[in-house]
Amino acid sequence: MNTKAILKYLTELSENNNREWYHAHKSEYKEANSEFESLVQALILKIGEFDSSVINNIPKELTFKLNRDTRFSHDKSPYNPAFRAHISSMGKMPIPVGYYFMIKPNDQSFIGGGLFADMFKDATAMVREHISRNGDEWEKIINGLDFRKNFKVQGASLKNVPSGYEKDHPQAEYLKFKSWYLEYPIKDSELDDAEVFLARATELFRIMKPFNDYLNGALAKFKMPTR
Repeated sequence: MNTKAILKYLTELSENNNREWYHAHKSEYKEANSEFESLVQALILKIGEFDSSVINNIPKELTFKLNRDTRFSHDKSPYNPAFRAHISSMGKMPIPVGYYFMIKPNDQSFIGGGLFADMFKDATAMVREHISRNGDEWEKIINGLDFRKNFKVQGASLKNVPSGYEKDHPQAEYLKFKSWYLEYPIKDSELDDAEVFLARATELFRIMKPFNDYLNGALAKFKMPTR
């Protein structure tokens, strides 16, 4: 669980973001990826102490590829120099929501949770309705002392309160949202000691659990669209 090795590889990839370098340094990738999967496994076990629903996950099934889809992007760099994972009761799918983290050099790493995907209209509708009907519980979660100290709810948002809801609804600002997620930034220096990072990440995930539980309660009947 060598976080320094992970960050070193990703830093070098970001400075040499081309296929020739990537393939010439496959052994370094395998080493860094193995260390990342070890970190994911450690987090599964730690999170499992307060959320047993994640305990049977397999690390390699929770991670994302480095390859970028450049078809519609001005940036043609073939790789995203970041190791990412999403740990939930159903693996790395965006719903149910879970515990997300990304290691990316130049202080771009972060720990997150909640619903990042705003393309699922049914999911957005379910969460809005849940917030509108259970506003007191929502406010209790997001105004908790530990929560406010570490997180602020973010997400893509409409300009106005959507139709069907009163403009002066107590949670009007959050009803505008199309996604509801949390991000806690991590500096490169905070990755120097893997055990310290593991402890901090575990604590942040513990704090966000009620937020995730609330969203998953709203999304209990959501079904992923089929192609």
